[in-house]
Amino acid sequence: MEKILKGHDELVTEALKCSLCAHALPHEPNPIFSTAPLTKILIIGQAPGLKAHESGIAFDDASGDRLRSWLSVSKAVFYNPKCISILPMGFCFPGYKHGADAPPRKECAPAWHHRFITYLKPSITIYVGRYAQQFYLPNHKTLTDAVKTTFTSPEHYFVLPHPSGRNNRWLAKNTWFETEGLPILQNEVFTALHN
Repeated sequence: MEKILKGHDELVTEALKCSLCAHALPHEPNPIFSTAPLTKILIIGQAPGLKAHESGIAFDDASGDRLRSWLSVSKAVFYNPKCISILPMGFCFPGYKHGADAPPRKECAPAWHHRFITYLKPSITIYVGRYAQQFYLPNHKTLTDAVKTTFTSPEHYFVLPHPSGRNNRWLAKNTWFETEGLPILQNEVFTALHN
């Protein structure tokens, strides 16, 4: 275990200094992620927003409140990387495009994810949003298809829509997600955290 911890800690130190995308970012690189070896649950999200860039804390906003509600976990559990690790597709705030957050930078996940996941080995992986789903589960034509499939035949991973208010229309059209899907997710999360 000591070797795993040392290797993970060295990787974290290296990733925090990452400047792969510096030329394309609106601010100085500020990689935001939270990981621990042998975590129970891994959340692969999109990229930090401006608030996260400024605070250094992922999902520290209304989207995070909704995500924690979906998972039925407290902030203390959510921000304990031994319980829940957070690894975005892009570690740094990518700026804005057409009045919304820009997509995650494409250089980040190929450079870092595999290296981190070798240490994390989660019981459950949760892909939040279209960018994570397209990267890891590209065989699904739509996010809705990916979400439905992972809830009807769970295989230690789930796909969720992004918890942003921008997806309120999707949630209104797909009421099954909250009434039928979330109880399944919450049960799986509870089991993973208590085993």
